[in-house]
Amino acid sequence: MMVSVLGIDPGSRCTGYGIIQDGLKGPVLVAYGTIRTEGDDLPGRLKQIYDGIYEVSKEFQPTELAIEQIFMSKNADSALKLGQARGAAICGGMSAGLPVYEYAARQVKQALVGKGSAEKSQVQHMVRFLLGIREALPADASDALGIAMCHIHHRQTQFKMREALGVQRR
Repeated sequence: MMVSVLGIDPGSRCTGYGIIQDGLKGPVLVAYGTIRTEGDDLPGRLKQIYDGIYEVSKEFQPTELAIEQIFMSKNADSALKLGQARGAAICGGMSAGLPVYEYAARQVKQALVGKGSAEKSQVQHMVRFLLGIREALPADASDALGIAMCHIHHRQTQFKMREALGVQRR
């Protein structure tokens, strides 16, 4: 079965998404974009995020969803809004029947750049390089694609580990 991953970079004003398939010769870009919310009413913006992720899930039919874990912020209000946007995005994907996987920002950077403390620009460069994207990417979409690629890398590593353990047991 071909795995297709919807990566999400949540935000209360702009939520990035990116979909890639785990191809035989590496990751294959399917789609990317942003869901820009309108209005000052947070519950209304959360519904827009939920609806947007649900619609993207139905249109492109990914098989799994990967999202960045929440990190602690100095601004409590911003952290709460981000957490709510993240919850709306997760619910949108789960309503479309997708299992959800979560990754810390350090894991994403480690998977793409090889260093958990990499700069955001380094991650964006690797996303464009690995997917063969020539044009500039919106930062939120680039981050979402990075999360999806991290998930595929994680899946491949788990598969290889299970395969190696299975061989050892024989």
